[in-house]
Order: sequence, then C-alpha cells, then structure tokens
Amino acid sequence: MKLSIIIVNYNVKFFLEQCLKSVFNSGKDLDMEVIVVDNNSVDSSVEMIREKFKQVKLIANNENKGFSTANNQGINIAAGEYVLLLNPDTVVEDDTLPKVVQFMDDHHDAGGLGVKMLDGNGRFLPESKRSFPTPKVAFPKIFGLSALFPKSKIFGKYHLGYLDNNKTHQVEVLSGAFMLLRKKVLDNIGYLDEDFFMYGEDIDLSWRIIKAGYKNYYYPETRIIHYKGESTKKNSINYVRVFYKAMIIFARKHFSKKNVKLFTSIINFAIWFRASISILDKLFKKALYPLLDIIIIFLGFVFIKSYWEQQVFLSEGDYYPIEYLLYIVPAYILIWLLSVYFNGGYDKPVKFFRIVRGIGVGTIIILVIYALLPTSLRFSRALILLGSLWALISMLATRTIIHLFKHKNLHIGQEKPKRVLIVGEGEEAKRITTLARQSGNCSFIGLMGISDRKFEDGYIGNINQINEIIEIYKIDDIIFCASIMSSQKIMDLMLTLKKHQVNFKIAPPDSSFIIGSNSIDTFGDLFTININGINKPYNRRNKRLFDLLIAGLLLISLPVNIFFVNNKWGLVKNIFSVIFNRKTWVGYHPNHSNSLPKLKNPVLFPSDIFSHKTLNSKTCENLDTLYARDYKIENDLSIIGKGFKFLGRN
Repeated sequence: MKLSIIIVNYNVKFFLEQCLKSVFNSGKDLDMEVIVVDNNSVDSSVEMIREKFKQVKLIANNENKGFSTANNQGINIAAGEYVLLLNPDTVVEDDTLPKVVQFMDDHHDAGGLGVKMLDGNGRFLPESKRSFPTPKVAFPKIFGLSALFPKSKIFGKYHLGYLDNNKTHQVEVLSGAFMLLRKKVLDNIGYLDEDFFMYGEDIDLSWRIIKAGYKNYYYPETRIIHYKGESTKKNSINYVRVFYKAMIIFARKHFSKKNVKLFTSIINFAIWFRASISILDKLFKKALYPLLDIIIIFLGFVFIKSYWEQQVFLSEGDYYPIEYLLYIVPAYILIWLLSVYFNGGYDKPVKFFRIVRGIGVGTIIILVIYALLPTSLRFSRALILLGSLWALISMLATRTIIHLFKHKNLHIGQEKPKRVLIVGEGEEAKRITTLARQSGNCSFIGLMGISDRKFEDGYIGNINQINEIIEIYKIDDIIFCASIMSSQKIMDLMLTLKKHQVNFKIAPPDSSFIIGSNSIDTFGDLFTININGINKPYNRRNKRLFDLLIAGLLLISLPVNIFFVNNKWGLVKNIFSVIFNRKTWVGYHPNHSNSLPKLKNPVLFPSDIFSHKTLNSKTCENLDTLYARDYKIENDLSIIGKGFKFLGRN
C-alpha cells in the first residue's frame, strides 16, 4: 500500500466530513487507506463515519487520549509506505495526495513533507514552514519582533518569512496539520512522543527526522485549507500557557542544560508577559465605556450643580457641601452604571433601549433610597432628575460618536443584513439559495454560474465576472457549492478575491451546514436571526442572578418547601451547588446538549415542564434547542414551578 492517512478527531464532525470528502476525491487513484482515530467525541462523529464513510478504518476511543497517543494508534496499524498525519479541519486539493506522494518518490532523502496552507479566508498561514524554537529563534517570536520584521533573517526565522512562500524549500519544522512521513523513517526514529498531549509533538518529530539524517521539505505546489489556523483562541491565556509549556518539554528533551535553563527562563517570562498583555487588553476594552461614562457624567454633574446653585439659590457655589460631589454624586453614578450593566447596556451590540432602561431603573432606585434617607442627606430631587437626564444623553451621545467614527453610519446595534453570492449551478445552487432565504437575514442573494453558458433568472453573471459583481453588488459573503466546484478552484478563487475582504463559506453537498473561516454554522446561525440566545452576555448574567435569587428563596423557605421535594437532602446540596456556581437550576438534558451553548450542570430540564407526560428523545432535544435559542427568565420560572418536586434531583 502506498499511503496511509491518519486523522485524529475530537468533536469536529462537520469539519471531518468535509475533510474526508476531499481526501477520497484527491486519492481516488492511489492505493491508500484512511484511518480515523476518534478521541471520545460527543457530537456524533463516530456515527457519521460509520454511516457515510464505511471504507474508513475507525478507532473509537472511550477517552480523549490526546493528539500524539491517538496518532500513534493509527500509525501502529498503518500499512502504507507513507503516513500522512492530517487534521480534520482541513480540505485538500484534488491533486494534493498524488503530488506529495510523487515528490516523496522522487526525493529519497525526504523524511517528511509539508505543504502550503491557507486559512479559511485564503490567507497564507506562516506555520506552513518553521525553524526549531532555539532561544535565538524563539526570543523574537515571543516578544513580537518577528511580527514587526517578518522578512528579516534575524527576527523572522521562526516562520522563515524571508523564504519565498511559492518555492520549495528545505525546512526544519513541519506542521502537524499536514505532515507526510516516510514510514520506514518512523519505524527507525520512533513515533510521536506521548509526553506532548497537544502542541509541540510536530516540532519534536521534525527534530528527530533531521537528526536521523533525513530532510524535511516545504512543498507549495499544492495547497490545503486549514480552518483552525487563524483561531482566535491562540490569543487566550490558556493557549499561551499550554503551547509554551510544550516548548519547555521539547527544550528539556533536545537542548543542552545551559540552553534549557535559558530557554525555560524566556518561556516562563513569556507566559507571564503574554498573559499580562492579554488581561490588560481585555480590561481596557471592558472598562473603556464605563470609564468614559464616569468621567463625563461626573463633569456634567459639576456643571449642573454649579448652574443650579447660581440660578435657583443665587449662591456662588457653596450651597451644597463638598461631600455632595465627593460621596453622593459618585454613589449616584455607581447605581446608574450598575443598573445599565445589569440591563445589558454594556453588552455588544449596543442597544439604546437597554441604556434607557438601565438609567430609568437606576433613577428609580436612587429616588427610593433618597426617600428613606434622613433629611440631612436629602440634597435635591431636581439634581437627581437632571443628573439622570444628563447621564442618559451623555451615554447615548458617546456611543453614537464612537460608532460614527468607526463605521461611518448610524446602524447602531442593528444586525446588518448580508449580501450573499452563491457560486454554483443546478439543483445544488437552488438548494443553497432556498436555505439562505429561509434564514431571514439576507438583503440580497445572487447566483453565479461557473461556466460561460447563459443562465436563467436569478443568475447575475458567471465566474469570469466575479470581481465586478462583488464591487457592484457590495457582496458580504460568498458561498461555494462544493459538489459543483473542485477544492482547487475554490482555493484559487479565495486567493484571487481576498483583496475584497469578503467572507468565504463552503457548502458541502446534501448538508444544512456551512464551513467558514474557523467556524461551523447552520444557515440559521450564519445569517443571524434576531433571537434571544442564551449565550448572549445579558442573558448569561440574568440567568446567574436568577439562579442566586431562587437559591436564596429556597434556602430561606427550606423548612416549608423541603416537604414538597422528592429528594430532600438532594435539594440542600443543589441549593449550595447553585450558590457556588457548580450547577444551574435549569439547563439541557445531558443527552442533548452537545451542540448547544455550554451551561453548568442542570437540576431541571425544559422537558420537566411536561413532567406529567412521557416525551420521546427527539421532543426533549427540540425543547432544549428552543430553550437555548429564545431564553427568557419566565421560562426558567415556569419550569421550576412545574418541576418543583424534582429540585432535589442529583
């Protein structure tokens, strides 16, 4: 057998399906086998493989064994002369597999081979070619110098930015996303090091290939799409920590003691440095609006107070004591800001009615507190009302000005309808068009043919006119019909059209989902319908407050309500589990929650509202989906009321 392809999968069913289709299309003339090792996915990946790809050799683990161990499981049963380690979130070109196999046949000194990788928007991924992360190479990468000087032979060595992306080169490190290896070399040097659970194993293996006297090649004559290549998670603190810890394992294994100590010091400092930058960046972004609001409202209050003293009390600014500005006004501002926050006024996208509601509620709270204060602390209701008006005007004006500066329009808080171009022909193009129309958020949908022939109504041109059509119709998203177009043609177009800054999506045949840049969306998610999803920060926050309120009420009334619950001790445990944020009162049934936004372990399920009926699995799943897509606190309240006796459920 010529080629064994090993794909390790973990909860990326839709990516995997697209990947397998491209693999079998590319290798249709090769003597090859495909081995999928599933690391205990819960998204029906295994069922999908068994149903749609019976020719795949499947290893279904009952736990997540990690990338290295799972790949080794596949290599152990691989029969091919070459072994390709391939990520499931990739799409290969129609000629990728024959070309890379031929290259290895022609270059007997090659131990491993990587190819040119593009992200989901057609941009070149620099990790297609890399150097070993020695201290000299890693330092500029860690501290951002490689990003500032990518073409420099000194600072840009990590990603070899000074080498032509379109020419074949001998390189040091191959990417684990696409790593073609000579099987006899693997048998000689050993398989992947299982000390690396995730990240770093490709660097370690590349090092051992070169140490064994073979060469690693970067081969750009064929390309793949690697959707996760531009993942925003790479900016997370957890990613920084896990990735750089893997680098330390590599250094301890292969570097001298002197270099290990230096490298470890650099890495530990880098983790602290990157984490600090990430935290400060997030804090600044979250605190920007509140800080502006505090400053502007306070300055406005100073002016209002001064004006009121002069015009009403004919005073020169000493009618109200200094404590009024030092303590009372900041207290007012704090109440208004907290009220706006809990009403979703600081969530994105900006919604003016949330700010209005927040200021209104905050003003009522201030007036109630004012009425309860002793006379000596009641300074002026008029200033409260004038201050609330100023707080409202200033908040709305600030958001409007910032939005105008950034977007040059007044569509504040509105979901912009998408202008969509569907590239394809025949029944498949019509099917995708129908799904897009049903999504409800497309202001324009145009069809584009891929041949030169004339088309019926609905088509606005052919592929040769695509640049002009994007400009004229101001296209936002382009959806390629994968059953009509080859992956090679799709990649060619992505590279050609990336200058337009449109979003690219691929619609696999006979599917209701779309694969886009680092994402999987159903049509209802991709073309966003205005629903009140449970994953919105506003709803997450309100759900948590509701959980705490119910927990408090149940705790206070425990001597009474405990008699109405089936599992009395379970109720007590659940109350404290909710208080300490280990559980939520209402969530999804554990058998149906895999594709829905994550929630804490629930006590009750939406199906408990029909506790007197026996519901089938599909109905329960639909109830979970409806609960997640259109969340309301009253729904939680109703479910708790109907399922009260189950509040002690373990």
